[in-house]
Amino acid sequence: MAAVQPITEVLHPMPHASSDAPIGVFDSGIGGLSIAQEIARHLPNERIIYYADTAHVPYGARSDQEIRELTAHAIEWLYRQGCKIAVVACNTASAFSLDYLREHYGENFPIVGLVPALKPAVLQTQSKVVAVLATPATFRGRLIKDVMMKFAEPAGVKVLTVTSLELVPFVEAGQQMSDACLSVLRQILQPVVDQGADFLVLGCTHYPFLKDAIHQIFAEKLKLIDSGQAVARQTAYILIKNRLLCDKISHNITRIECFVSGQNAVELEPVLQHLIPEQLTWTIQDLVEV
Repeated sequence: MAAVQPITEVLHPMPHASSDAPIGVFDSGIGGLSIAQEIARHLPNERIIYYADTAHVPYGARSDQEIRELTAHAIEWLYRQGCKIAVVACNTASAFSLDYLREHYGENFPIVGLVPALKPAVLQTQSKVVAVLATPATFRGRLIKDVMMKFAEPAGVKVLTVTSLELVPFVEAGQQMSDACLSVLRQILQPVVDQGADFLVLGCTHYPFLKDAIHQIFAEKLKLIDSGQAVARQTAYILIKNRLLCDKISHNITRIECFVSGQNAVELEPVLQHLIPEQLTWTIQDLVEV
């Protein structure tokens, strides 16, 4: 597989974007819309260009180098669309690509990444046992290991790691409340409940769309935490710091413009109708050139 790499030469220094430029958000599939929605709620004047690499979803079982190449492709595409900032709304991609991307693009094109929200779980747990649900690739990366060493170990909190390659396809297909999905969730999460975990960190952007399903099975036995609000706040902080926050109030803009690499926009449209709240305007279309 050949992936488009970032352009070999970036202007130094890169030109500053204008404050009315869009925010770019990338994920391997439609799961990152959980992050895009949080950004849209937190920054109501901003518009978002969302790149979903549905041609290659899921990333969790792919090799480290393949993940880096696909992520570089996506961020380069967002850069060429004139975005003022890029959010890697994918824990797996963040685990392997952030350092390289930030070094390549420099300060004038900020890159925001994700790390599972383990810290707040560690601070709030009563049982001293928490679980993290993420892809195998996320657990191979340095980010989550660093957080475990920095916060969980000194606090004496045991971290249970849970992986599954079956959950992302359920969300992509809009089947997160199906019997099959509920069965998988029960199978992989019951052991962590049995071991005393009271918090479950959702370490993949697809997983917030599974909250209702998890609550249906485990009720209040597991308190759920994800990274959406923290990423939205960090995005706002960087935009304010760089004087790129849009202060123009417009009620006629499309808040989230979605582009999919898998040429499956028609199939995904009814799924997005269930995932995106009515108050957020959105469009979805196939990516013509990738």
